[in-house]
Amino acid sequence: MLAEHGSAAAALLALPEIARQAGVEGYQPCPEAVALHEMRAALAVGARMLVAGDADYPAALLGVADAPPVLWARGDLAMLARPMLAMVGARNASSLGLRMARQLSAGLSEAGFVVVSGLARGIDTEAHEHALSGGTVAVLAGGVDVIYPPENTALAARIAEAGVLLSEQPPGVEAQARHFPLRNRIISGLSHALVVVEAAARSGSLITAQEAAEQGREVLAVPGHPLDPRAAGCNQLIRDGATLVRSVADVIEAVGPALAVHARPAPLQAAKVRAAPDSLPPIAPQGAVGAGRADLGQQILDRLSPSPVAEDQLIRDLGLSAQVVMPELLVLELAGDLLRHPGGMVSRA
Repeated sequence: MLAEHGSAAAALLALPEIARQAGVEGYQPCPEAVALHEMRAALAVGARMLVAGDADYPAALLGVADAPPVLWARGDLAMLARPMLAMVGARNASSLGLRMARQLSAGLSEAGFVVVSGLARGIDTEAHEHALSGGTVAVLAGGVDVIYPPENTALAARIAEAGVLLSEQPPGVEAQARHFPLRNRIISGLSHALVVVEAAARSGSLITAQEAAEQGREVLAVPGHPLDPRAAGCNQLIRDGATLVRSVADVIEAVGPALAVHARPAPLQAAKVRAAPDSLPPIAPQGAVGAGRADLGQQILDRLSPSPVAEDQLIRDLGLSAQVVMPELLVLELAGDLLRHPGGMVSRA
């Protein structure tokens, strides 16, 4: 439209007629007052509008066919100029999956990459947490001031300080189901490669992997036990040609040494767009994992898979004391839901 009509103003004037020719009567572009309201709402929460073509708009995303023309960002915009790798996975991740996400995220961050994910429960949360020191980008389905899930409110506030919260939805927009697939294409579009840690056969992570493949991004996956449903998607991706990941070295080898070297740029000086202290979301209370002790058995089973994990590692992942967890392990073992293995290892039956 810009190329054909010469300016944004002329393109907007032409839109109603183009819509009429397409069979849409009475079409009007977004009113200027609505756009100004969105911009004022962004300023109120310390966010900035990035328009395709701006210097701060992510270069990698510009090459995506359906790249959002407008993005809203809170945080250190210098992050968007560095090499990025995406990591996604199951919300109900196992202990082994969470441990793998921690190791990969921390290692990639140490290598100089910015880790991109979607701020969801499970793998996404671990990816952001352990990349904070080196930089992380959280792509949200709703506005950059509407945090979902709520338990990640405190994490989102830290990302706004040390990384970037990014969304194509204007501030104040609540995340709807239709927004998540749109969010996924941005996660993959920002990144040079996508790593899937755990994913069911039908999951949002596989949708993101499909988007990445269509965008020409490298797709990598962590293999899992064939009997664990949370590994079915990753195993399927590997069968279909995705690169198998065992460690950070496998990821760096796949994206190329040149990119890994480029991931360690000289310190970038860019103005951080920060929200005023009273406009940041309130810090969520800690200890959410320990809430609801009545379903502790289910929490334990959710963390386990057919692949054995160390009992002390499981206890650390739950964030509870051994005195609380050990009796429940015995109950699960007696019920036939948990198996014990040599060396203090346990697995889901």
